[in-house]
Amino acid sequence: METHGSGLRRVLVFGFCVVGIWSAYIYQGVLQETLSTKRFGPDGNRFEHLAFLNLAQNVVCLIWSYIMLKLWSSGNAGGAPMWTYWSAGITNTIGPAMGIEALKYISYPAQVLAKSSKMIPVMLMGTLVYGKRYSFPEYVCTLLVAGGVSIFALLKTSSKTISKLAHPNAPLGYGLCFLNLAFDGFTNATQDSIKARYPKTSAWEIMLGMNLWGTIYNMIYMFGWPHGSGFEAVQFCKQHPEAAWDIFLYCLCGAVGQNFIFLTISRFGSLANTTITTTRKFVSIVVSSLLSGNPLSTKQWGSVVMVFSGLSYHIYHKWRKSQRAPKKRKPINVLVAIKELNYRNGMDVEDILNYPGVNTTSEMLTDEQTIERRGK
Repeated sequence: METHGSGLRRVLVFGFCVVGIWSAYIYQGVLQETLSTKRFGPDGNRFEHLAFLNLAQNVVCLIWSYIMLKLWSSGNAGGAPMWTYWSAGITNTIGPAMGIEALKYISYPAQVLAKSSKMIPVMLMGTLVYGKRYSFPEYVCTLLVAGGVSIFALLKTSSKTISKLAHPNAPLGYGLCFLNLAFDGFTNATQDSIKARYPKTSAWEIMLGMNLWGTIYNMIYMFGWPHGSGFEAVQFCKQHPEAAWDIFLYCLCGAVGQNFIFLTISRFGSLANTTITTTRKFVSIVVSSLLSGNPLSTKQWGSVVMVFSGLSYHIYHKWRKSQRAPKKRKPINVLVAIKELNYRNGMDVEDILNYPGVNTTSEMLTDEQTIERRGK
């Protein structure tokens, strides 16, 4: 009876995690799409300053990581000095800005698909730079994802979807997405270097350093001159309070979502988290198509299925490898997960947890394996 009760409790907690991650990130996607396509007020003006979302997210994550350090930090010395994050802060400022600016040129479903192909630059960097060899199933996964994204990009977008975009330009939009992924790779590599030089650095310290420099760079970019775009963004929010409210909710969703991700990893492992976040992206495309009125053709749905088939096969392949590996795992609690995983901010936390910094530069380890290796 006790076993049955604990099993039911575990199922309920897992369902709670699924609902939490899906709700937070699906709604964040809806808000992101709303801010990039909606016409506000009687004058019908668009919110053109999407980079302001990055600044807002940097500030929220900066405050959040500072509070967490004060609450949970053990006070151990040896963490990386704040100045060491200046270079990673540059790429971490430019990369997400490019990803969100892409929404001016391509639809939200197209952006989600493009950013789901992170394994492509990971494998390219591993093969060309580090001489790493991958298994046949890993190449199959990559070909499915790359093929699906390419087919989706080549297919004609509906006129209804195009009419919502601020400046329709598919090549530019996809180019910005892939530059976003490239800058993510440089950021992860720099974080690896920092972690190697200062092994006692916790994830909250990394988050604080990255977002401190991100806030500085974005403040300079948006408010560094008399007619900076930041002033226009603030003025727009004053004239259209609903836009300011959407931005606040957008940042709040990111903070809530990452807490559910940590809970999932601590209770069920990284593979369960990867499965939840991958299906979340597929559901986001469905929600965008139905709720936001972005109709996809049959061929486009085929390419979406192709991409997520590759991602699903990748998850299955990781599960098979974990089943064959020797099972010598240490208990992982949420504090260990929070302190050991390298992530940068709430906007990219799903991708960073699914493809941590170690994965992009050496072995494609799961998050649990990364934690265990560092704990030895």
